Amino acid sequence: MTLLFDLPDTPSVPVLGNTAAYPVRRVFCVGRNYAAHALELGNAVDREAPIWFTKAPAALCLSGATIPYPPGTQNCHYEMELVVAIGAPAFRVAPEQAMEAVFGYACGLDMTRRDLQNAAKGKGYPWDTGKDFENGAIIAAITPARQFALKDQRIALSQNGSIKQDSVLADMIWSIPELIADLSRLYHLAPGDLIYTGTPAGVGAVQAGDVLVGTVEGLEPVRLEIAAAE
Repeated sequence: MTLLFDLPDTPSVPVLGNTAAYPVRRVFCVGRNYAAHALELGNAVDREAPIWFTKAPAALCLSGATIPYPPGTQNCHYEMELVVAIGAPAFRVAPEQAMEAVFGYACGLDMTRRDLQNAAKGKGYPWDTGKDFENGAIIAAITPARQFALKDQRIALSQNGSIKQDSVLADMIWSIPELIADLSRLYHLAPGDLIYTGTPAGVGAVQAGDVLVGTVEGLEPVRLEIAAAE
C-alpha cells in the first residue's frame, strides 16, 4: 500500500564514540521526583508511586539548537533532568534487574508551558499542552552506560551564566532502578525508549535571548538558546 504523504525520519540522538545514532521510539517523563521541586510549585510529595507523563518523539530537539520561544504560552520554564536511554526489552522487571536494560545516559531539558500546565491542573484536565510541544524535550549526546558509573553526581543548570538549579542525583525520590521497574509494570519497555527522570528545585521562566546550559557530572552538557517567538 502506498502512502498519501511522507513522514519525517525517526528522531535520533548522537551517541558518544559511535557513528550510529540512537533512534527514539517513545519519551517517558516522571514528575515531582525531587521533593524540593514539588514543594516549590506547591505540590504534595507523592511517595506512593512515580507520576508519569509522555512527550511525542516529535518534541525532541538536539542540544546546541536555537529554538523560537514556544507558542501559546507567556510562562515557559526550563527543567534540567537526567535522561535514561533504554537498550534492552524490560517488562515487569524488579529494581535489582532494571539496570540491565539501560543503554546509556544523557542530559536533557523538559521544557514546560507552565501557565498551560497550571490552568489544566486547576481544572483537573491532563497536562498535555503544557508538556508535549515542539522542541519541548531537549537532549544532549548519549553516553553509553559502560562509560558512566551512576552515583550521586551533581545536576545543575545555568541561565545566562547564573546557576539556577543545583542538586545531586541522590535527591531523587525514586531511584533510576525503581523508575525503570515501575514503568515496566505499565509498558513493554524496549530499545529506543527515553526516560526523563525529573528535575530539582530552581525551575524558572525563560525569555528570548536566554542561553541555558545543563550539566550532570560525567555527561555531555545540554545547551539551548531561546530566540524570539515566531
